[in-house]
Amino acid sequence: MKLLLHTCCAPCSYAVIGSLDFSQTEIRPAFFWYNPNIHPYTEYRSRRDSLAAFARDLKLELVMEDEYGLREFIRALYSGESPDGERCRFCYRLRLEATARRAAEKGYQAFSTSLLSSPFQNHELIRQIGEECAREHKLDFFYRDFRPWFKEGKKTAREKGSYMQKYCGCIFSEEERYLGVLR
Repeated sequence: MKLLLHTCCAPCSYAVIGSLDFSQTEIRPAFFWYNPNIHPYTEYRSRRDSLAAFARDLKLELVMEDEYGLREFIRALYSGESPDGERCRFCYRLRLEATARRAAEKGYQAFSTSLLSSPFQNHELIRQIGEECAREHKLDFFYRDFRPWFKEGKKTAREKGSYMQKYCGCIFSEEERYLGVLR
């Protein structure tokens, strides 16, 4: 199965890749970078470059939509496209829709996201949106709870010298980090 894996960062991707035993499965993953929500640009660039190095190390394909889209992301959040308080729903949909669209265009059978490795993300909402996008694009959404590999993924990322972020990515999660708020 050709799987396009939306990737938010190298550490979360380590958790996903580490949990899939490629010698025992028919899963053939490729990474997909599309994260226009990440703020500031230096954070975006650090995550992107760290993921690119990880993909090279593993000799995995990396498909990139290298689009820093903070202004468009904020504009969409406040233009009525996303009800106030629904930024995570909007963000998940934005990235999973782009992943499903790209997967369909490139002939992948399924897609997933490294967001599913984080204990800080809303798994049920990600799953719901992923399944909706899969139906719209006639693909499978590969859901697996990768959270049991989260700590191991972080440990491996540190050992490999990958960039280690300290918040989810958007300007609001950065603010919450400094205010000490956990979602």
